[in-house]
Amino acid sequence: MTNLTPLKIAGIGYCVPETVVTNEDLTKLYETSDEWIYSRTGIKERRLVSGNENAIDLGEKAARNALEKAGIDAEDLDLIIAASAAPIEMYSMGCQIHNRLGIKKHIPAFDVSAACSGLIYGLSIAKGMIASGMYKNILIVATDNNSRLLDWTDRGTSILFGDGAGAMVVTPSDDGVDDIIAIDIQADGSQGGLIELHLDGETCPLVEPNEKREMKIRMNGRGVYSFVVKLLPGYVEELITKSGLTVKDIDYMVPHQANIRIIQAVQERIGIPDEKVITNLEHYGNTSAASIPIALVEGVEKGTMKLNSTALLCGFGAGMTWGAAIVRLRDGIC
Repeated sequence: MTNLTPLKIAGIGYCVPETVVTNEDLTKLYETSDEWIYSRTGIKERRLVSGNENAIDLGEKAARNALEKAGIDAEDLDLIIAASAAPIEMYSMGCQIHNRLGIKKHIPAFDVSAACSGLIYGLSIAKGMIASGMYKNILIVATDNNSRLLDWTDRGTSILFGDGAGAMVVTPSDDGVDDIIAIDIQADGSQGGLIELHLDGETCPLVEPNEKREMKIRMNGRGVYSFVVKLLPGYVEELITKSGLTVKDIDYMVPHQANIRIIQAVQERIGIPDEKVITNLEHYGNTSAASIPIALVEGVEKGTMKLNSTALLCGFGAGMTWGAAIVRLRDGIC
């Protein structure tokens, strides 16, 4: 039987833009109010890129923060995985991060398109790569500037999103302990119409023209809520059971920061108390695949999370995709 190399989460970092847009600010765009938005979403404000700032800028800073915590030089990386719901460069955000970090050697860098589940999808891929011995030092960067792809006349969707980046450095474990206790990723393409972003482009002038559709995020909010609330709790419970743990063994749940109502519905079904659920969407909104690492690191910084603990990471995204991981969080990783 082949011995699989265990994985260590060596460092986690994040970055958000400085520009803050509050619910009150949004009243300049359409009829709404802070009370209306907050009561439905749990969001008070969000960070948005401004001017020429973009997801690559945010991803570079998050990556540098994670590398610093891991004590690893960028030149020692073997692989870069970038997760982005809507990358600003279709030809590899991973390569853009490689360039920004100033890495001189040639290493593989590629993108994962799993929307808001991207961080967990990337972690699952990295686990397989390290377990097989193929790569050692892997950087996962989840970064998005969804604010550039929103219809800012659509009150139902544009209130939800913020921009941000999270990064994680994983390496072979040096003590034989695997920091990923359990991980799983899933998808259901039949539900893809719940969240859409069309990139149709234009056909050649010599052929029949294609149908033109706006390149903006469209979402069926009620449909997403119903789908996730019905599916995610049982899915997470099953993963906990398969891992050999119980809900009481989970110190913290760090969910994708999409909507407070979804988080509460999942939390209540699983039976995790408020003090174990880490949320920060009040200040950042939905930062897509970056939301889990941002919430995790900020939770440690603010003292609502303690390290040397066991955390449940879970999320869902367009596609529809979803995934969950039960991980060990060591001292010093963020």
